[in-house]
Amino acid sequence: MADGAKLLLCLLLLSSSPCCSSSELDVQCLKALYRSVIDPNGILKSSWKFVNNGITGYTCKFIGVECWHPDENRVLSLRLGNLGLQGPFPQGLQNCTSLSGLDLSSNNFSGPIPADITKQIPYLTSLDLSYNSFSGPIPANISNMTYLNTFNLQHNQFSSEIPRQFDSLDRLSSFNVADNLLSGPIPSSLQRFPASSFDGNQGLCGAPLDNCPTRRRRRHRLHRINEESSIGAAVGFVVGFVVAFYFPHWFVFSKRLHPYIFQI
Repeated sequence: MADGAKLLLCLLLLSSSPCCSSSELDVQCLKALYRSVIDPNGILKSSWKFVNNGITGYTCKFIGVECWHPDENRVLSLRLGNLGLQGPFPQGLQNCTSLSGLDLSSNNFSGPIPADITKQIPYLTSLDLSYNSFSGPIPANISNMTYLNTFNLQHNQFSSEIPRQFDSLDRLSSFNVADNLLSGPIPSSLQRFPASSFDGNQGLCGAPLDNCPTRRRRRHRLHRINEESSIGAAVGFVVGFVVAFYFPHWFVFSKRLHPYIFQI
């Protein structure tokens, strides 16, 4: 009897809030994303119909939405590439609690990546933001996405350095930041990727690109410039003194427009 009561309790727990609330959260995620993006071609509008008809898994038929199971609304990945979408980074993704893939490539998104992106979508294995107009620094806390395998940011306007914390992304099999505004040294663990993954960033240096200039070289160059400047100033002073001493008539001044000769 006691065993039967325990089994009934377990079934009640499994059939209650966790599964249903998770699916409902994913629906809220998609609704927030839909409201936050600009859809000039009406692609999402024609497909994303939020109807309260009690049919589970109806969001799995939306364009760009992949679900864990066709009979659930739990979103596995969002593949929204090349849909002409615009606006800032989409909102509401924190409610897609099981999201593992996000592809926003080849759109017209702009602005920065949210600083709390790791808290919003911590379990990503694939993040593709390539061929947009995203800008600003790359958040260092992306290094906390320990499951990340694919990370593509090429053809944007990201600036500053590649965070050194990315050395901890040891699962990466695909990485690309080509054609941005990045500068500074490439983190050592990312140097295994080809040069084409970093091309188009004039300030980037280190393997597999050209070596970064060392501080010693910069100090030596600055020291040499200072020495050359000092020597030039000394030579100029000596030459000026000699000319002034032996050729005083070369120095002509005017006082009230009347020239006169200053002699030593």
